[in-house]
Amino acid sequence: MPVEPLSPQEIDERLTELPGWSLEDGRLTRIYRLGSHFAATALVVHVAQVQEELDHHSDLTLGYNTVSLAVHTHSAGGAVTAKDVELARRVEDLAAGHGAH
Repeated sequence: MPVEPLSPQEIDERLTELPGWSLEDGRLTRIYRLGSHFAATALVVHVAQVQEELDHHSDLTLGYNTVSLAVHTHSAGGAVTAKDVELARRVEDLAAGHGAH
């Protein structure tokens, strides 16, 4: 089933529900800062588990104590879709549990 891209207005509305997230280069993006490299690595592992569960994968980068995500839907021509918003929401819940800010 094809996934429809969100309009610019829909993206702006969704971003109001996702503090810290922004639209950069056509992708939803967020950088999390954690207390240690171990905490950042643990967050990456949990994000990867959610991505597998949703069958929706982001660009995920691990730094010393940071985790960066860039989310868009390849099957929608690289546009932002409701799938991206759902993934971002799930990641927000995970990050809160890991003490990310």
